[in-house]
Amino acid sequence: MQVEATAPGKMILFGEHSVVYRGPAVVLAIDRRARVYVSRRDDRKVYVDADNLGFSGYFEDDVYHAVRGKVWRGRNLAALNVAAKKTMDHLGVESGVNLKVRSMIPIAVGLGSSAAICVATVGAVERLFDADLSKEEISRLAFEGETIIHGKPSGVDNTVSTFGGVLSYERDSGIKHHKLDLSMPFIIGNTWKKRSTRKMVESVAALKERNPALMDSIIDAMGGIAGEGLDALLAKDIHRIGDLMNMNHGLLSAIGVSTMKLEALVYTARQNGALGAKLTGAGGGGCMIAVAEEEKMSAVEKAIRRRKSESYRVQLTDRGVESRWIEEENADT
Repeated sequence: MQVEATAPGKMILFGEHSVVYRGPAVVLAIDRRARVYVSRRDDRKVYVDADNLGFSGYFEDDVYHAVRGKVWRGRNLAALNVAAKKTMDHLGVESGVNLKVRSMIPIAVGLGSSAAICVATVGAVERLFDADLSKEEISRLAFEGETIIHGKPSGVDNTVSTFGGVLSYERDSGIKHHKLDLSMPFIIGNTWKKRSTRKMVESVAALKERNPALMDSIIDAMGGIAGEGLDALLAKDIHRIGDLMNMNHGLLSAIGVSTMKLEALVYTARQNGALGAKLTGAGGGGCMIAVAEEEKMSAVEKAIRRRKSESYRVQLTDRGVESRWIEEENADT
């Protein structure tokens, strides 16, 4: 027997970059999920099978040993090692584990892949040892893995992946959960260009240092849009959401975090019936999102694909981390 755990990815609807200074970020759990399988080992190694990504290996005393792929790939797996070991340390367990990672969430494009994998890892390991941890504890332990990747993450990604649903985050007031009785569909367009959140945040900070008064005005405007955007989402006002997405994207372009490919996808979506479209996440690559009425959704998706980009429809989800015992031979079914 082994444990299977899954956790959802996320998208930022409003508030990227402005939330670093003030105003809320509005973050939604989406129904593309990371899946992690865990079984016990007889030694203290943490073996990670990420063959669908092209590499696998094991950690022994926190040193990575490649089995498939280059040694430097260990940087991509270090967060899982930390999440698994921190969980076992928290439980007072001395053991090793085999981790098999399978994810529907693209890596490094702003959809919360690393957080979802860390959350699923913690969820699987704690179930393996019958710990019955609370979701708050799972989120906190997953955050330890996230710090390996992002340095000083806000905690939003691991929280929304653990609990699901709709969250807002402000630096002064922290994270708030919101109830939404609506499964609103969005379209994601993926440029497939990986980017660094840290570098984009540093770029915006440098622009603000050179132009403090103007940047304060833009940041205030983005914070105001995020606040109104949360109200529109909770009111299920899809047309208002679209308007605010369009305004938000214009401001994100103004501070230099968009790209030619993101602009092309945003305007393609609008020209083919989207009510609103914007980049999501740090920018510099990654993904854009669009909202449209049901009869226009397929046209928007197809138009994005014609731009040689991947597109897929996602729904908001209230399902956070979930785990179950399974037969080992059925792990991939």
